[in-house]
Amino acid sequence: MTLSFPEGARRAPERPTRILVVDAFDSFVDILRQYLMSAGAEPVMVRSNVLRLDEVHLMRPDAILLGPGPGHPDTSGHVEIVRALAGELPLFGVCLGHQAIARAFGGSVVPAKRLMHGKTSPIEHDGRGLFAGLPPGFDATRYHSLVVPEDTVPAVLQITARSADDGYVMGLRHRTLPLEAVQFHPESFRTEHGMALISNFLAGVRAFHAGAEASAAA
Repeated sequence: MTLSFPEGARRAPERPTRILVVDAFDSFVDILRQYLMSAGAEPVMVRSNVLRLDEVHLMRPDAILLGPGPGHPDTSGHVEIVRALAGELPLFGVCLGHQAIARAFGGSVVPAKRLMHGKTSPIEHDGRGLFAGLPPGFDATRYHSLVVPEDTVPAVLQITARSADDGYVMGLRHRTLPLEAVQFHPESFRTEHGMALISNFLAGVRAFHAGAEASAAA
């Protein structure tokens, strides 16, 4: 199912950037909410088990953040959100959300060779999108036991970041749609430049809507 947003449900320029945060029962999601608020956004949190796709437009979100959480992405509800709304709104996946984005486009998710719960890794990235203006390498905190194998990443997605210590995929970006994801946790206090990454996400959201408004006015 793919949803289209009525014009009246799209962004009003006079209000803060509104981010629908889909909470998949994770203890860190409130910190993500605080980061968004600190960056000037208006987060609206909804639990994944009560979110109805046909009511998303009533919340008038400018983008959706697919939050982290326990379990497998196939049972999180995130995959259905990606399939329904990719291209309609910018999407940002964190940890479980990252895995769900890969699954939505045909990628695989498998157990990692080692568990990474509260451990940091050096992150190498492409310096674009979420990573624009960030140092070439920085430390980020990981909380996951599942990974997206590099050889299963769908052709429509590009790998934007990897962990330098074990070579796992740490970032994904859609080649044509406003959609990015990270496997690590930008909101962890041990992740360097987490706020800058969130600010880059919001800048991308604003650019998406500015482009849509310009196209509509042309």
